Amino acid sequence: MTDSAVVSKKILVVEDSKVISGLLGEILEDEGYLVFYAENGNQAIAQAFATQPQLILMDLSLPELNGWEVVKRLRTASEFYTTPIIAVTAYVSTSDRHRAMSIGCTDYISKPFDIDMMLKRVGELLRGK
Repeated sequence: MTDSAVVSKKILVVEDSKVISGLLGEILEDEGYLVFYAENGNQAIAQAFATQPQLILMDLSLPELNGWEVVKRLRTASEFYTTPIIAVTAYVSTSDRHRAMSIGCTDYISKPFDIDMMLKRVGELLRGK
């Protein structure tokens, strides 16, 4: 654990790939974060309201309700108006990045991602930088 202040920080990982969600969860838990999971868009919304995470890692390509729509819906709720949402996605074009930011994502990480860079961005957003 790198920083005892992260212990109480809750992160919601929204990812339909069990391999990727497991990897993200393991990395984040090793850093001391409390991690919650959702595998599809409907679960993501329910889990967000149930757990009130301080940050959300959002895959944009999800079953049932895609991540684009989840972000839009969460941003309309006062509870999540300022919650950092990082798109973690295989959509890698410049237009996809712009679209993600325009619907309310705070940051954008393309897959495959660099673990150290991802942790740095998570830490910065949770510290309000």
